[in-house]
Amino acid sequence: MPIMTGEDNKKHYRLLNCNEASKHHFERAANKLKISRQIRSWLKIPFREITVHLPVIMDDGSLKIFEGYRVQHNNARGPHKGGIRYHPEVSIDHVRGLASWMTWKTALLNLPLGGAKGGVVCDAKNMSEGELERMTRKYTQAISADIGPYQDIPAPDVNTDENVMAWMMDEYSKLSGFNPAVVTGKPVELGGSPGRLDATGRGVAIIVEQWAGDCGCELSETTAVIQGFGNVGYFAAHHLNKLGCRVIAVSDTGAAALNEDGLDLDRLLRHKEETGSVSGCPGVTSMESEEIFDIECDFLIPAALENAITKDNVGKIKARAIFEAANGPTCPLVEPELTEKGITVVPDILTNSGGVVVSYFEWVQNLQQFTWSEEQVDTELYRKMKNAFRRVVDKSEQEHVSLRIAAYMLAIEKVASAARTRGAY
Repeated sequence: MPIMTGEDNKKHYRLLNCNEASKHHFERAANKLKISRQIRSWLKIPFREITVHLPVIMDDGSLKIFEGYRVQHNNARGPHKGGIRYHPEVSIDHVRGLASWMTWKTALLNLPLGGAKGGVVCDAKNMSEGELERMTRKYTQAISADIGPYQDIPAPDVNTDENVMAWMMDEYSKLSGFNPAVVTGKPVELGGSPGRLDATGRGVAIIVEQWAGDCGCELSETTAVIQGFGNVGYFAAHHLNKLGCRVIAVSDTGAAALNEDGLDLDRLLRHKEETGSVSGCPGVTSMESEEIFDIECDFLIPAALENAITKDNVGKIKARAIFEAANGPTCPLVEPELTEKGITVVPDILTNSGGVVVSYFEWVQNLQQFTWSEEQVDTELYRKMKNAFRRVVDKSEQEHVSLRIAAYMLAIEKVASAARTRGAY
């Protein structure tokens, strides 16, 4: 779908799902690269799609059938890699888009991996730990023939964590022998990497730091607003604070919390863990969750789900730059309006790639059967993120395109080149 602006855009506007958004960005970058239709069709279509049905005994003794998916998008540059999402709105088309984003993300960061994604349609927040474990083990059994250290390496995503990865690793090991390299994001005592827990949020802060440096901006004089206060949002805020940036507001699904002097993040986190929301924390002004987009700041960081920035709130945004810590948080059809307002958008496949970078480090450590120090992990993460940022900025300036299109161009070039060299099509 082409981008439309002005009154035409308002008449025809609709939200694009993950798959549509990914293809939208892909086509714009492919046009700049003048890639043939034949190669485009091959690069867009997933290598494999798996749908499974998981019979799980619930705590009340009833049997519930969950539907799950695994989409392996492209492996021209290495084994498939991507997270597992537990969410009521997961769908096969949703997972297709997320899998393709992983292909471009791993290529952009120059990791020898391809893209994949998985998910189970469920309300994980209202399931017990026992129910989640039984469902995870069933899901692992169902896809076990199509994952493995040299085939497809799952990781955590929305509503999954190191415990889910531990269950997946254990279930896979029962079937194929002990092999911690089958998943990443595991507990450290089971072969997880130091620094993996906060890697995505740390990567976001690194990209903000690089952008601010390019603009001659002192981080100690800047403010940030973060939509989403889960793992990524909290650690992005934490690392930005350490760099001197003042985080003045965060939100969760139910509320937003504002303090113009800067939030006490640890106190806010404890309050959320105790009450389930950032609302009502002492020392903050509580607001509606959607009001987070009304707050004037230097950096707006959407760190929740897709399509957070839409026609309903794009006109309210008063930020110098948007750093996409979530996957696909900006609806493509409103991005031109941000450009017109002079707001830079630093794309998701760059900004939130710290997680997959350290997942790659974890996979390497597992294969080597050797553990790196956290200092080494952090040093290598910084180097990877900084170099990727520089490549994207340079490409943007050379081609006179947005940072997003520059990032896609770099990624697509790498995947297409690998596929041609291998004779994959």
